[in-house]
Amino acid sequence: MATTRSARTVWSGDLASGSGQTTFETSGIGTYDVTWRARTEKSEGKTSPEELIAAAHASCYSMALSNILKQAGFTAERLETSAEVDFDTSDGAQISEIRLVLEASVPGIDEETFQKSAQAAKEGCPVSKALASVPSITLKATLAA
Repeated sequence: MATTRSARTVWSGDLASGSGQTTFETSGIGTYDVTWRARTEKSEGKTSPEELIAAAHASCYSMALSNILKQAGFTAERLETSAEVDFDTSDGAQISEIRLVLEASVPGIDEETFQKSAQAAKEGCPVSKALASVPSITLKATLAA
């Protein structure tokens, strides 16, 4: 059974000088301003598609890893995942790289099992699969001592 989530953006003006607002309709958590400048220069309190993708990827990855760990008999005490999404306009507009950085505390897990689990989550989370056309998605996973 599929679950549907929705967001809506209303845009006014041209690309460079226009602006819009993106609303998270399903959750109702808010409406956020978006601009081309926020996407390519300074955010100045506004968001961008790439920041939204980063949030989606970091949260999806953490959820996927927590499930993989559970299946292996471990429970994460803490998974802190950040995602950095590069938007490159030098050769046509594209997302050129995503860097996932994980700091984790998982009692009882050994380094090899942790790294295999972290990699499996990177490859298997639904957002990673949706972003498969991005030229580079990297992962740096660190297990707290």
